[in-house]
Amino acid sequence: MGVKPLPKLLSSEFSVNDRQSVYMEGGVIFSSSRILVVDMLMDRMPIDLITGVLVYKAHRIIETSQEAFILRLYRQKNKKGFIKAFSSSPVSFTRGFSQVTRVMKSLYVRHLFLWPRFHATIQSTLKENQPDVIELRLPLTPYMVTIQTAILDLIHFSVKELRRINPSLDLDEMTVENALSKCFKKIIKFQLEPVWHQLSGKTKQLVEDLGTLRNLLLNLTQYDCVTFNVVVKSLRTTERALKTAGWMLLDAAENLFLTARARVYGKSLEENAKPDLEENPKWTALTEIMKEIRLEIDAQGEVFPSIKTLIVAEDDRTCHQLRQILESGSPDFLKKIFTKSNSPKDSIEKQEQSNPSEAVESVEFIREPVIIQPLKGAADPYALHRILYQLCPRFVIMYDCEVAFVRQVEVYQAIHKEHAVRVYFLFYDASAEEQSYLTSLRREKEAFEMLIREKATMVIPEDREGRTDDHPDFVRDPRKASEMALVPLDTRQMSRKDTRQVVVVDMREFRSELPSLLHRRGIDILPITIEVGDYILTPDICVERKSLNDLIGSLNSGRLYSQSQEMCRHYVKPMLLIEFDHDKPFALQGKYYLSNDASSLTDVTSRLQLLTLHFPKLRIVWSPGPYATAEIFEELKKGRDQPDPVKAASISSDAYTEKNAEKYNPAIHDFMMKLPGINSKNIRRVLNKVEDLGQLLSLSLEELHELLENGTNAKELWDALHSSQHLAVLQAEPTGKNKGKKGKSWRGKPRRP
Repeated sequence: MGVKPLPKLLSSEFSVNDRQSVYMEGGVIFSSSRILVVDMLMDRMPIDLITGVLVYKAHRIIETSQEAFILRLYRQKNKKGFIKAFSSSPVSFTRGFSQVTRVMKSLYVRHLFLWPRFHATIQSTLKENQPDVIELRLPLTPYMVTIQTAILDLIHFSVKELRRINPSLDLDEMTVENALSKCFKKIIKFQLEPVWHQLSGKTKQLVEDLGTLRNLLLNLTQYDCVTFNVVVKSLRTTERALKTAGWMLLDAAENLFLTARARVYGKSLEENAKPDLEENPKWTALTEIMKEIRLEIDAQGEVFPSIKTLIVAEDDRTCHQLRQILESGSPDFLKKIFTKSNSPKDSIEKQEQSNPSEAVESVEFIREPVIIQPLKGAADPYALHRILYQLCPRFVIMYDCEVAFVRQVEVYQAIHKEHAVRVYFLFYDASAEEQSYLTSLRREKEAFEMLIREKATMVIPEDREGRTDDHPDFVRDPRKASEMALVPLDTRQMSRKDTRQVVVVDMREFRSELPSLLHRRGIDILPITIEVGDYILTPDICVERKSLNDLIGSLNSGRLYSQSQEMCRHYVKPMLLIEFDHDKPFALQGKYYLSNDASSLTDVTSRLQLLTLHFPKLRIVWSPGPYATAEIFEELKKGRDQPDPVKAASISSDAYTEKNAEKYNPAIHDFMMKLPGINSKNIRRVLNKVEDLGQLLSLSLEELHELLENGTNAKELWDALHSSQHLAVLQAEPTGKNKGKKGKSWRGKPRRP
């Protein structure tokens, strides 16, 4: 394309010097937020030379995100460069109050451009070269209709019960229609997570039941009849029945269990009945489409620029299922699945080893390149988009429908006018799958309409782009807004504060929000790799930050004990910061926080008590959120010296580990570490080869040199051990056993006159 230098992708594999050379070369640079913010803080990147910044997925940018931190650092030193952000999720801007305004404030942009599908320009552009679309509305089988009706009745019961026992909550979005959509989890999280600790156990169980029933509804059209029956049977246990909120006792649940079994064994209720396996209607339609494509290719010959076929399914499991069906046929596939589900594991392995070629028998219409790609769940999130443009398929079969991929195909066809694309839409008529797709289209349209109305009434300040020095985000005044309004900033007082407040931050901590908030309060951030602690506030204060989940995991694994031990060894005032989430309760309560492990609340508190008893120097700081933590750090730094980054980086946790605790006496280890010439590299050799202090004193300078493998360290240690240290003569009259023992050296021998 004639671009010099070529775009580069910066990763952790690049060293600091390599990244600096890449920055100085210029060009387009792709970088993660963690690498970029560290290089900006360390002045490794010439910020004033950056032409502009492009931000992808702008809907994820919030005030405390790393991307917002990067843009703030960029605007402080570069007033001329541009900032442009893109987003393909209009629904994300509908949650919360003035979400789009807050995102634009964090991005330092003034202009909002909206390009919905119903925009006149977009419609005229896409109409010029539209793909050939064939919709195949497939009817559900009678058994599938019965199962779908039963599941919808159970979802309706759960939603109705949820509204009944929580009349004070705003549950307008909690409907049966939204329960079918793919963003149902986000809706629940947005509405219930802030008050989750206040909800009853039955309410939490109803939310869990809704997720289970929704998954069953998706599995009905995605899984084969045998696998679906296995999933339904796993729910029909006494333990599950007692755990659910009551839906398993309804008649609809009984219809669900019986009909799921009937899809496998027919109407027979005998335990050893012969299988009567029901095929998925989409499998038959897919087979017929592939035969039609094969016949068309044979008839037209090489007329098409491309004869490749792209099949798009929901996830990897469905893709693997379709691949087996196209290779061996749906009847053989169902028989194989049924045999596996009703046979022991040992017999299945023997059968696969004895007949490895049966499952790979190809059908005659699979001769041309056919690519099956999942819509989600792939390791590379952009794999589908890349395959679409690299493969240039002639036929696209949408086994499962998604609005985002439909938009991609429309744009692809508008760009590649020479490639005529035929799209086959497969979906069940009058099904939850169709309703979910239509709901996604409606939510997208309503989101754009809301954004259009909000844009019409939006008030944007003149200094929104941050091109002036008096922008409030760049003043970095730690005072509150009320104090700044009442009392003007005394510049003479500021000039007397020559030293800026500095905090040494571990590189791994830039995944959290705290470094950005500390920088906003006027504290300079110094990112380095430190092994002991996460934040070094002063030469004496070291802080280890733990979120609630991390605290529980560290207590269970014993890692927190080792970290506290290292902090107490190297710092005078070690601190353990327990930081809660700002939108969750500031309390250790409920199973909500402990649901990922078997720990109980009593277990966590008792371990914290044991930790404080074992390390009396350790101080525990409780913080309700990152905003409060930034304020606490500022208070702790007032009137104290700034930390030394070189010293903080030199402290290593290898000096003493939990493994060495059983081998060495900690008191002797600490005493030896304070001797001149002894460091973390040679302490183990000394403790292993020297029995006691007397043997160490008897070693000559040459023997110490051989032991420490360093002449300078050996000379320092020998001088310290063999120099005379005179004791101060007490003026008072000696009494007791000490009478007449004045003037003894530090080794207990009488001092020479």
